[in-house]
Amino acid sequence: MRSFTLGRIWGIPIRVNTSLLIFLPVLAWLIGSGGQIELYAGIIGDFSGVGFDLADLQAGQTPWVIGVAAAVGLFVSVTLHELGHSWVALRYDIEIESITLWILGGIASLKSVPREWDREFWIAIAGPAVSVAVGAACYVGVVVAPASLPVTRFVVGYLALTNLLLAGFNLLPAFPMDGGRVFRALLARSRPYGTATRIAARAGVMFALLFAVVGVLSFNIVLLLLAFFIYGAATTESRTVLVDELLEGVTVGDIMTREPATVDADATLAAFGDRLLGDRQSVHVVTDGDEILGVVALADLRRAKGRDHETTRVAEITREVPRVSPEADAFDTLVTLNEAGTTSALVEADGELIGVLTEADYAHVMSIRRGFQTAVAA
Repeated sequence: MRSFTLGRIWGIPIRVNTSLLIFLPVLAWLIGSGGQIELYAGIIGDFSGVGFDLADLQAGQTPWVIGVAAAVGLFVSVTLHELGHSWVALRYDIEIESITLWILGGIASLKSVPREWDREFWIAIAGPAVSVAVGAACYVGVVVAPASLPVTRFVVGYLALTNLLLAGFNLLPAFPMDGGRVFRALLARSRPYGTATRIAARAGVMFALLFAVVGVLSFNIVLLLLAFFIYGAATTESRTVLVDELLEGVTVGDIMTREPATVDADATLAAFGDRLLGDRQSVHVVTDGDEILGVVALADLRRAKGRDHETTRVAEITREVPRVSPEADAFDTLVTLNEAGTTSALVEADGELIGVLTEADYAHVMSIRRGFQTAVAA
């Protein structure tokens, strides 16, 4: 779903996902309808000692005012929670790409995740700490607010309760939630970062399965969505860290294919198919005289299945790909290629083509390094 930028705080774009725009009215309706107000009034009264006249809270359109105010206040609280993470990350000179609010809360997207356990610990714990602080401030607001403002007291009390619940829930060791990142940081004090990530990710998967079971039994759609999110994020980050470890210290120049095979832009697809068999390279650089147009691969030939291979030119299925330096970090380049939606790149030095980088190059080097690590461990 699309996201819209509301503004910037400390230069960080604050974005709202369309899923939140759909969910907010639903949340406001849930809070303001049925017995929710009576339920929350009782809970707020129990922990604050402040009583409410339900007739005042349920009169006329008041429930809908309460619902809207409480729903908006909740996501303002989530924004403050994510700003807590961001503030500490900025102190460590880590760039924040954006803060996105969506149906399951908020996400502060860091440009890079620190591998120092203490930095990750303080960044992760900062969000729940801000939520506790906001909850405490709202609790004071409930106690000191005059009885003549029952709606204000109720909404502030609701936010006190939900901020404390937000902090507690986020501290569950369900990686990649805050508690899971705290768990990984503590594990990384005495273990390699990759090992700590794999342990934390397994814990995250277990919590995802638990949330899924509870979500099914209670017909709770939000818990089911949370379960899918945690499972996907935990497994993805675990794989990403593994790849990062395998490519540590490796540059593009170390793994690229030197003297790549080339094919003329005017060659037919049939001729290109013959070249694939002869050159035994799945990716070819497409040239037009001295000009390099891009690359063409076996996958492109498959996608051109419906075309006449005897008349269609290679130029018609050529793909433009990023051009990278041989000194570029191999893992960072892989991330860039994934973001660009491609698996290949042209490698240039001083404006001259010196190689091509392909998915097969990455697979080869990771296979070798994984095999080496296994042999050493044995």
